[in-house]
Amino acid sequence: AIVEVNCETDFVAKGDDFQNFANAVAQVVLETGVVDPEQLAEQKLPSGQRVDEARRELIAKIGENVQIRRAELLQTENGRIGVYRHGDRIGVVVVMEGGDDTVVRDVAMHIAASKPAAISADDVPAEVIAREREIFTAQAKESGKPDNIIEKMIEGRINKFLKEITLLGQPFVKNPDQTVEQLLKEMDAVVNQFARLEVGEGIEKKEENFAEEVAKQAAAAQKS
Repeated sequence: AIVEVNCETDFVAKGDDFQNFANAVAQVVLETGVVDPEQLAEQKLPSGQRVDEARRELIAKIGENVQIRRAELLQTENGRIGVYRHGDRIGVVVVMEGGDDTVVRDVAMHIAASKPAAISADDVPAEVIAREREIFTAQAKESGKPDNIIEKMIEGRINKFLKEITLLGQPFVKNPDQTVEQLLKEMDAVVNQFARLEVGEGIEKKEENFAEEVAKQAAAAQKS
């Protein structure tokens, strides 16, 4: 289980009270399978207290707003689970078949650093590829080259794009001469799932959603 819990300052984020709350929330996700923040708020901690009650008590104690922003749960019966945390800002969980403890952790570290959007090209949504193709087509046509050359340029850029955003296509961070796909084949391993959460991701980068996010947090604080 991996969760993103937000507060307002690094000082609070590194404190025991906040860390204990975040860990308790992750444990609830692991035990209940609930990942929706609103539903998660209604779940009970081992103490019998609702998660949202504990959150409000924490707010009153530390004097900062605290929000459970998102959570993910990855499960496997026979696979290997790798976890990597970069400070308190990036967390990664990987589910792998085969390999060993070293390679699954190395792949988790790679995901933290390289931020792949999907495991393979087959996992990239068709609409994402279509949007990029439209952009590349417009750029290629500006070159004034023949249509057959333009089509090759577009396909080349699409392939490059897919390699850049997929785990299997990316150069492995610990050995850039080797792709992650080559590493996994060498180690007889397959990545089935991964989750990567970065604190604040999507808030500062998607400005159209920023006001809505802030409004929701402000409303929640008033209820507290």
